[in-house]
Amino acid sequence: MRASDHEPGIVLDGVSKTYPGGIEAVRAVSLVVEPGEFMVFVGPSGCGKSTLLRMIAGLESTSGGRIEIRGRDVTNLPPRDRDIAMVFQNYALYPHKTVRKNLGFGLKVRHVPAEEVDRRVTEAARLLALENVLDRRPNSLSGGQRQRVAIGRAIVREPTVFLMDEPLSNLDATLRVGMRAELRALHSRLNVTTVYVTHDQVEAMTLGDRVAVMRDGNIEQVGAPQALYRSPANVFVASFIGSPMMNLVEAEVRGGNVIFRGLEIPAHPGRRPPRDGQTIVGIRPESFEADQFAAADLPRVDVVATVVEELGSESHVLFPVEPSDADLVATILGETQARRRIPGDVRTFLTAKVDARAGVKTGQRVRLAVDASALHFFDPVDGASVPQVPESSPGGSPRG
Repeated sequence: MRASDHEPGIVLDGVSKTYPGGIEAVRAVSLVVEPGEFMVFVGPSGCGKSTLLRMIAGLESTSGGRIEIRGRDVTNLPPRDRDIAMVFQNYALYPHKTVRKNLGFGLKVRHVPAEEVDRRVTEAARLLALENVLDRRPNSLSGGQRQRVAIGRAIVREPTVFLMDEPLSNLDATLRVGMRAELRALHSRLNVTTVYVTHDQVEAMTLGDRVAVMRDGNIEQVGAPQALYRSPANVFVASFIGSPMMNLVEAEVRGGNVIFRGLEIPAHPGRRPPRDGQTIVGIRPESFEADQFAAADLPRVDVVATVVEELGSESHVLFPVEPSDADLVATILGETQARRRIPGDVRTFLTAKVDARAGVKTGQRVRLAVDASALHFFDPVDGASVPQVPESSPGGSPRG
């Protein structure tokens, strides 16, 4: 009998995994996934997201902590007793069986009556638009169709929880976009608790009701996609969520003005740290705009466009700032993630996303407006987000 709907879908209580040699893959992760929620684990390779998913599935043992599914402790149960269904990166289809038999195979080995197998297979095929290929074999299907068969095989199980480990990573870019939309629509219809693993932050932001950003076996922040984008908890989350990534540089706040590597952005009363001194400042590429398309009251900076990436309605302008002797961002994040670099050039490059009608060309000197109200500030020691001074109304109280 399944637990009542008021119980959490999945509870992770201090779950950890240590491999021989003392390698910590997952470090005391605690998280509650609500019934019917689409939770995404996202992070770079080696962050522990797939290991955590496999522990939920029972494919990996835990080194510590407890896992509950619908109010039942499953920490030491085998996968078959956890009422879960998994979809993997590789489709894992039987090449000699038809789509119909692939969909129903798991039910047959569990001795589900034939009439019930037919009902579930027919329903899954209808949901996934596979009715016309039920009698074909996998090698005659497109990549997207094969992935739908793999998802359908999970659906027919009618599990309490779906677990998906990078299921779209083998598809080309166009198919991935289409399958993301299909997965989101399918989840809305089925309303089954889903945990989805990906390294692609765009995929995470598109699919997740909430997203857990992982690094080095830890969950750095959990929240709705827009909450992660607007209020990152630290430098790592700020750099990982958003495309192109947030510009992050060392800066000095002096009289509220933000000064970094030859550029100075005037103070904004509602978006500055509570005190002057060293900081890490974050500026989203979309917080820049070409001079002629920006509001007149925004501060301006003059830069040289070293690289211009033309992307139709917008252009990404890369411009250099001089390197610092002690780059705190690289120390916290690592050199490759901290900055955009051009081979043979020691400078750090920031990215501005501007209206393509500005016609910015490589090598051109360009004036950019900066939305200072959208700046982010981070502690230079540990990279944690620094609260900003709220903008005050004429009476002195913060605005809501």
